This record gives sequence, structure tokens and C-alpha cells, in this order.
Amino acid sequence: MVDKTPPPRTGRDRIKTLAQAALNADVTVDQLDTILTGMSEALTDLNTTMSGMNGTIGYFEETLVVFNSTLGRIDELAPRLVAVVARMEGIVERVERIVGVGEAVLSPLAATESAVRGIVNAVRRAAR
Repeated sequence: MVDKTPPPRTGRDRIKTLAQAALNADVTVDQLDTILTGMSEALTDLNTTMSGMNGTIGYFEETLVVFNSTLGRIDELAPRLVAVVARMEGIVERVERIVGVGEAVLSPLAATESAVRGIVNAVRRAAR
């Protein structure tokens, strides 16, 4: 197999490649500029919000305090909720045992009923 070297590029091909690279770079710079402008606006808004607090607690900090206290109450309720769930699981286990006993008790009764029905039906058919 013979290695074929590509034909040398012409000046026109090189200029096309460079022009395309420059256009791609320009698009990338425009995208970056858009992102940075958006970030600048967001930071300006945040700065305005934070400076509007003027040394007082401010709405943002009040919200954080309320949020923190809510999380604290949730933490306090969690152990009680776990205890309630454990009690409910115990109740469900007892009900399942009761249902199991009931099914075991009724099983022979159901079999007896089925046998009696079969006998009654056989007597009816024979009487016809």
C-alpha cells in the first residue's frame, strides 16, 4: 500500500479555512458575551436586592429564618412520625394474623358447604 500525500492546499483553500475559523470564533465570542451580559444583569439585581436591606434583617434573611425554623420543626416531628408508622405496621401485622386465622377457620366450613351443595344438587337431579 502506497502512502499518498494529499495535494498541497492552495492559498484560496487556506483563506477559506481561516475565514471559517474566524467566523466560528466570532459566533463563540457573541455567545459568551450574551452569557456574561445575562450574568451581569443577575448580579446587578442581586446586588440591588442585598443593598436594599440597609442594615435591617431584610426580607431575604427573614425568609431564611422561617425556612430554618420550619426545617427544625420537621426534624422534631420525624421521630414521632417514625413511631406512628411503627405502630401502624404493628396493627397491620395483627390484622393480617386475624384474617389468616379467619380464613383457616372458614376453610373447612366452605368445604363442607360445597359438599352439602353438591349432595343437594345430586338429590335434586335424581328426583327429576
